[in-house]
Amino acid sequence: QVQLVESGGGLVQPGGSLRLSCAASGSIFSINNMGWYRQAPEKQRELVATITRGGGTGYADSVKGRFTISKDNAKNTVYLQMNNLAPEDTAVYFCNADIAHTIYVSRNYWGQGTQVTVSS
Repeated sequence: QVQLVESGGGLVQPGGSLRLSCAASGSIFSINNMGWYRQAPEKQRELVATITRGGGTGYADSVKGRFTISKDNAKNTVYLQMNNLAPEDTAVYFCNADIAHTIYVSRNYWGQGTQVTVSS
C-alpha cells in the first residue's frame, strides 16, 4: 500500500502565498501522474494542477499564472506553490497520484487533504 501525506496548508491573507507538499511512501515501483485537486464547501472536487512522470504540467484556468506544480523524484514528493491567493482559492486541497507497484499493477491514491483558507 501507499500513503500520500500532505502538508503546508493554513490561513493566509489575500495576495499571500503558500506551498503545499505531498510525500508518497510505501510500496512504490514508480510514480506516474501526480496532481492536486481542491474541494470548496458545497462544491465538487476540481482539478487544480497535474504533473506527468516526464515533468509535463497542466493547470486549471483559474490558477494559471498563480500556481506552480513541481516534484522531487528522489523524495517521491509533489509540491504546489500558490501565489497571489484569493478568497475563492479557499478549499481543502487533495494530492492524487497514480502509483505503480510493479510493472503490471498501478493504482490511484488520494491524500487526506489539507485546508487552505484565504481571508483577511
